[in-house]
Amino acid sequence: DYEKIEALWQCTTCGACMQECPVMNEHVPAIVDMRRSLVMMESNFPSLLQTSFANLENNGSPWAFSPAERADWAEGMNIKIAAENPQFDILFWVGCAGSFDDRAKKVTLAFAKIMQAAGVDFAILGSEEMCNGDVARRAGNEYLADMLIKTNIETLNRYNVKKIVTFCPHCFNTFKNEYPLFGAEFEVMHHSQFINELIKTKKLKLKTEEFSVRDIAYHDSCYLGRYNNVYKEPRAVLEAIEGVRILEPKRSGDKGFCCGAGGGQMFLEETEGKRINIERTEELLDLHTKTIALNCPFCLTMVTDGVKAKDLIDNIQVKDISEILLDYVK
Repeated sequence: DYEKIEALWQCTTCGACMQECPVMNEHVPAIVDMRRSLVMMESNFPSLLQTSFANLENNGSPWAFSPAERADWAEGMNIKIAAENPQFDILFWVGCAGSFDDRAKKVTLAFAKIMQAAGVDFAILGSEEMCNGDVARRAGNEYLADMLIKTNIETLNRYNVKKIVTFCPHCFNTFKNEYPLFGAEFEVMHHSQFINELIKTKKLKLKTEEFSVRDIAYHDSCYLGRYNNVYKEPRAVLEAIEGVRILEPKRSGDKGFCCGAGGGQMFLEETEGKRINIERTEELLDLHTKTIALNCPFCLTMVTDGVKAKDLIDNIQVKDISEILLDYVK
């Protein structure tokens, strides 16, 4: 039945249904399993995914960029590449969006500058990094996910990586909760947790002059919040800035509302009903602030698109928490 199959591809895997279900049904794993059956057994999946699958197989990312361009953002930044400097404390996992998406690259730079300001000894994999496998897995292509995961584990083990930090909640969730199923356990931190620790241990010093009150609307990402229960740290990073006041939409925290990009939706089109990112953007705009803060490259794309759709992109800034913080680093 076409309509039923269509419904399977509209799930963003946000996890809200599982959290609210009174009888503990696990809808999302069942939906992903059914997608897996369609992809692996019947080769029946949306044609838009064909391009992403081919790119993941050939380039190690969902886009058609060459892996050789992965570290281009770091030019002139004096950042260690693991192949040239195998001795480092922390691996900064940049992720596909952080390496190739022009908007997300600004977050990559902001976070790298924050780590440099705090004297963190970190390296990146550069062209050896590949997609963590999240997109392939959520879209049902387990064979492809398996290939990506095993290749990455081999690379990480070669450099004896113990600690990974990343600003993408999808990378964070996959390394933290799914790589152990393949026998690879690392200490994994999201950049919000890592920055919060740098502030608390006084390794990162912030400007303390009296700033005027700045209202910031804050949006939780599903894969950091509901999937990993990380709610306090991103807020703590913003609250560490003198004068910042966080405003939240009604649906926030563990009742947060999805941006619409999870579960492979980033690479699909919404065909039914109102667009999820528009609904969420409206809730954030209703707070009447000049800045919307978030912690995920996918959310960044979706909310920015929502603000553009409302013709407000010249009035409203959509920023990652690290970009906002960087302005206040000494």
